[in-house]
Amino acid sequence: MKLYHFPISPNSRRVVAVLHHLELACELQSIDLSKGEQMQPDFLRLNPNHMIPTLVDGDFVLWESNAIMQYLCSKVPGNSLWPVNPATQADISRWQFWQTAHFGNACGVFIFERLIKKFRNLGEPDANQIAKGEAGFHRFASVLEAHLAGREWLVGDTVTLADFSVGSFLELAEMAQYPMASYTGMQRWYRNIGFVPAWQSSAPAKMT
Repeated sequence: MKLYHFPISPNSRRVVAVLHHLELACELQSIDLSKGEQMQPDFLRLNPNHMIPTLVDGDFVLWESNAIMQYLCSKVPGNSLWPVNPATQADISRWQFWQTAHFGNACGVFIFERLIKKFRNLGEPDANQIAKGEAGFHRFASVLEAHLAGREWLVGDTVTLADFSVGSFLELAEMAQYPMASYTGMQRWYRNIGFVPAWQSSAPAKMT
């Protein structure tokens, strides 16, 4: 297998964490988004969306990080990240879809305005966009905070794909200045993820 990824991307980080957790052999190929390598013809043939991560497993090419995570788990039957119980899998999928549709987008406003703009010399953060981002973040962070009350993990009693998917965007919380102060349950939960060996070993050099 070969994974095309961008190490500091939350979407890439969670896939690499799954690879480490399951101890799967996979070649990692970095795609430097800052240099536009995702627009090269060879990569576009693999992923016409020109986005990372992208997994190649023989003749099978798969994009979308959450789909890749589930596919990797199918290679190791009985693993705890993706239990076989259908209701548990549906619950995990629910949080993965929630992250894609809602929480990731809310966090993405701060990432773009405070990190990507600076990195690409696109000017100062837009105050109006930051305000919209704060509204969206509080809306969905409050859902996550309430769910985590009395829980160590999002689904069941151990770390699953749900935790890696939703938690991946919190690795940039400090740098992108998410309004996290009042969400103590969320902070506790992400600290728990930080103790997972696969999460630690998947951290790119810049994040350690």
